Amino acid sequence: MTVKIEKQITKYSVVKEEPSQATVAVVEEKKESNVIHMHEKIERPEMLLGSTYKIKTPLSEHALYVTINDIILNAGTEHEVRRPFEIFINSKNMDHFQWIVALTRIISAVFRKGGDATFLVEELRSVFDPRGGYFKKGGKYMPSLVAELGDAIECHMRMIGLLKDDGLDEHQKKLIQEKRAQYDESTKTAEANSPESFPASAQLCNKCHTKAVIKMDGCMTCLSCGDSKCG
Repeated sequence: MTVKIEKQITKYSVVKEEPSQATVAVVEEKKESNVIHMHEKIERPEMLLGSTYKIKTPLSEHALYVTINDIILNAGTEHEVRRPFEIFINSKNMDHFQWIVALTRIISAVFRKGGDATFLVEELRSVFDPRGGYFKKGGKYMPSLVAELGDAIECHMRMIGLLKDDGLDEHQKKLIQEKRAQYDESTKTAEANSPESFPASAQLCNKCHTKAVIKMDGCMTCLSCGDSKCG
């Protein structure tokens, strides 16, 4: 097609052809294919970042030290993630050495397998000791030593962003503060002034396993998670 130019040409530029949707899709797919995901064939680097958690229970005079090492995938890119790679448990108490070694090897294998490993937290926390559990610092009930190990793994996963913190919303926080203030005024005790301590008469909460349930306005209410029998 011929176009007649009737005005003087003052400037010009080269018009570049816009990339097609298919080309854009191929480029995005190529970028995505370069992203490294966690799988069991990833070799262990010479150095790993890690955190150590101390577990002190009334079941033993010696504490357990749980170390979880993480691997950094796609370092320096927008796809950089930190994922658990291995776990070790050390203690002076050697009574349970065999099952501790077996458990750490299995958990480490699940970490390295890739995929969603957050299910381990709920599986470990649902293990109950036939001899009975215990209360850890802060009044939280632990049904077994294995359950507290799951609690430590959950804490680590939240720290690296693998689990999101599903805390209380503003309405629940306000309700708990009001209930706590009413209880303090009525009982005239300073026991509830610290966020980590609860009244001695408090009962165990079936939802968060914390000894923080008190009776307010004729209704059993948890001062830790806000759970209430009255809704």
